[in-house]
Amino acid sequence: MPTAILIDGSFFLKRYRRLVELGSQDAPATVAEQLMSWALAHLNYHGDKRNLYRIFFYDAPPLQKRVHRPISQKSLDFSKTPEALFRLTLFDELRKRRKLALRLGELADHGGWMLKQDIQKQLLHGEISRDQLLDEHFSYHVTQKGVDMRIGLDIAALAYKQQADQIILIAGDSDFVPAAKLARREGIDFILDPMWQPIPAALHEHIDGLRSTCPKRVPRPS
Repeated sequence: MPTAILIDGSFFLKRYRRLVELGSQDAPATVAEQLMSWALAHLNYHGDKRNLYRIFFYDAPPLQKRVHRPISQKSLDFSKTPEALFRLTLFDELRKRRKLALRLGELADHGGWMLKQDIQKQLLHGEISRDQLLDEHFSYHVTQKGVDMRIGLDIAALAYKQQADQIILIAGDSDFVPAAKLARREGIDFILDPMWQPIPAALHEHIDGLRSTCPKRVPRPS
């Protein structure tokens, strides 16, 4: 049976921008091409020739509403921000890729601004005062909803329907552990790709292998 590759989109983009020196400026088509290259590299890892069942990419649509900034009270249209435009274009690029399924959850809008953690520490330590706070010291409070659930359901479906005998999960947290246990009980070879991010030692007992196919660092083009 073939290999299924599941990608936590939010995690992938965070690691991509850390590993690739121009990552934050890369066009969506470039990111989509690199994603496909790193994912498909698992099929020929160390000479192991595998067939692809499908690549699943999980994310949530960007926030698309108008709000007022917390300090200046200037209007901000999230639908026109660079990140929103990037995310939507990336989704369109991924939809064009062969054997790639886009799985979109939702964003839970908590309706408020939160002081960034590093700014909170500076404020508590007296390094800055309340009068020095700026709009960029805050982030709008939203969380992804339904993404982890979709990953878990797809892992269960792949295992119970015997659609694949190997699952590669590109992710960085331990939320997948219950689904991984289920898959392994059904005889699935479960491999985690954390894109070189360290994982807790205890996590090794819930996977069958650990490997990353992306480079540890992609140098800036000359």
